[in-house]
Amino acid sequence: MGKIFAMNTYFNVVEKQRKFFNSNKTKDINFRKQQLKLLSQALKSYESKLEKAIYDDFKKSKFDTFTNELALLYLDIKEAIKKVNRWSSIKRVKTNIINFPAKSYIVPEPLGVCLIIGAWNYPIQLSLAPAIAAIAAGNTVILKPSELSSNTSSVIKEMIKNTFDDAFFTVIEGGVEETTALLEQKFDKIFFTGSVPVGKIVYQAAAKQLTPVTLELGGKSPTIVWHDANIKVSAKRITWAKFLNAGQTCIAPDYLLVHQHIYNDFLQALKEEIKQSNFALENGNYVQIINQKNFNRLIEMMDKEKIFTGGNFNAEKRLIEPTILYNVDFKHISMQDEIFGPILPVLSFENIEDVIDEIKRRPRPLSCYIYSGNKKIAKKIISEISFGGGAINDSIMHITNSKLPFGGVGDSGIGSYHGKAGFDTFTHYKSIMDKPTFFEPNFKYSPYSDKKINIIRKFMRI
Repeated sequence: MGKIFAMNTYFNVVEKQRKFFNSNKTKDINFRKQQLKLLSQALKSYESKLEKAIYDDFKKSKFDTFTNELALLYLDIKEAIKKVNRWSSIKRVKTNIINFPAKSYIVPEPLGVCLIIGAWNYPIQLSLAPAIAAIAAGNTVILKPSELSSNTSSVIKEMIKNTFDDAFFTVIEGGVEETTALLEQKFDKIFFTGSVPVGKIVYQAAAKQLTPVTLELGGKSPTIVWHDANIKVSAKRITWAKFLNAGQTCIAPDYLLVHQHIYNDFLQALKEEIKQSNFALENGNYVQIINQKNFNRLIEMMDKEKIFTGGNFNAEKRLIEPTILYNVDFKHISMQDEIFGPILPVLSFENIEDVIDEIKRRPRPLSCYIYSGNKKIAKKIISEISFGGGAINDSIMHITNSKLPFGGVGDSGIGSYHGKAGFDTFTHYKSIMDKPTFFEPNFKYSPYSDKKINIIRKFMRI
């Protein structure tokens, strides 16, 4: 597709949605609920196709596809349908004394035509979760799924096309060329999930149009294991969180910082937990790397002299065994960029201050996890390290609580979503003051005088 042709095509798509939005149909709460119900029904009818597509892209099990992707979407839809009336209601606020006897209120209104650019690692959930929030808030949606998970992208397009009017919700497939042409259009909101480098490109494109953006990015998310941690339980939770989806999870523990007093014991516990988990395709807990480029990148990180356990791989099938690296430092190749794969560097430390200082010198991560029963240590880490979100004595699971806004900070992202936070992300809050005409004080009008100033001061209590 030529660039000019693509831009003209996408211009027409955007304008068609803008016309639909300007008809005010999406401002009807019942309309939004109906569209959310249609999406839930579509997901159920397409479950088998989506499961097969995910398997073709990742070799991911039916269990993981349901629990990591579909189940979360069903819950998002149920919550949105249940709460959209409350979220969309006009909020009365207090009026200050200088505007007496006016009334003040805040009106939530949809932003308009929204572009959502999904990620490949959880291609269903990370494409449709923002779409659910956008629909609940009363917007139209143009969804651009990742081209890397091409089988899933194709099924999502088919599902949306057969369910919705494309003037309201449509899917555009393609790679860099198509995405670039899309970003030339004028949107009312852009929501992007992906890497930091591509996030910068999206941000720059949005800036040209003064389009608000939400960027869900990544980064090297640390896990700090204090000397009083429950070794067995901590190792079990970390192993599951790290090697879920073959480590291709933006909030996976990227590296461990384990207190030197339990360092060796913790390494053994991780090794044992990997053994007990029995990672294999036939067990449904072994996932392939998305493409050859990422596979090659990961293989380069596996320093043979630093492998504590694991290290085997199958280049033909793009499979990498869960691998633990030990005796590494912050200068090691695995510590330079986000790993995004089944490789876990484990560093030791003695002084928590040194750990905090080291993390603070680096870009702010999307997540941080703390394993300890010491509330003072946990509080210290949470208060002194800036990160998007995290957990104490667990990993990843904070994402399942819709009451917790999900998003990054600094290099790990801009904005947040999930639950009410998702609705807010796709909403403009319009401030209104409603003033009667039966009473009109003259304080603000000329002629001006010191007396008026004194009266105003008295009212303002200055």
